[in-house]
Amino acid sequence: MRIELVTTLKRQATKLLADLRETKEPILITEHGQPSAYLLDVADYELMVERMKILEGIARGEQAVRDGQTLNMEQAQDKMAKWLK
Repeated sequence: MRIELVTTLKRQATKLLADLRETKEPILITEHGQPSAYLLDVADYELMVERMKILEGIARGEQAVRDGQTLNMEQAQDKMAKWLK
């Protein structure tokens, strides 16, 4: 991962964005020696958000199983039949 100073971002934003589009490599922006922000390609960011939604859904499903909030096949079919009416 590429690391750049916030001053580099201020002075060379157009170049950094062009490099980002070309390489697709995220850029970590530091401020006073500390991580401050990431620059990501738009498509990569959107893919990451979609993956997070999927993982959150899986986590909710796993929690529902742990909490006993599940249906057997017959209950699920009855519920789906009501939704499809």
